[in-house]
Amino acid sequence: MLFHNENLKVRKLEDGDNVLLAKWLSDPSVLEFYEGRDNPFDLNKVKEIFYATDDEEVKCIVEYEGKVIGYIQYYQLDDKTKKEYGYLNENVYGTDQFIGEIDYWNKGIGTLLVTSMIRFLLEQQKADRIVMDPQTRNNRAIKCYEKCGFKKVKVLPNRELHEGIYQDCWLMEYHK
Repeated sequence: MLFHNENLKVRKLEDGDNVLLAKWLSDPSVLEFYEGRDNPFDLNKVKEIFYATDDEEVKCIVEYEGKVIGYIQYYQLDDKTKKEYGYLNENVYGTDQFIGEIDYWNKGIGTLLVTSMIRFLLEQQKADRIVMDPQTRNNRAIKCYEKCGFKKVKVLPNRELHEGIYQDCWLMEYHK
């Protein structure tokens, strides 16, 4: 287990998690903001994307009250990305996450997850800043991140190809 907080546990991705990832990432409700409804995943695509051994991301599964409900990953920003964002000599981490079990949406679990990850990255990884880049139209995620202390820094125009259209994203940051 990577960390836990109250009824929330986060652990590293295991081989058997592929079935749940394929289930979540073929659900149009989840894909609306993560990967796109025109980009569903099957087991082969999950293996290719989430189980690649050369990835920089630490890929994790989210459990709540003993049930596997979602996914989170974190990674240290490379020098090129730090320069693009305007961070020089800092230890900067990024995260991406989703709750795949839609019955668990709008219950404060995302806020618990993000605040727990913030604490983990600050304390265990010695992060100076933590960044995310949600699509500007993803109001539910943005409200969650703001509730956790993230601030909007700047718009990243045409940042992400989503359902055939380049979407603007917010660069959002949390720092001590």
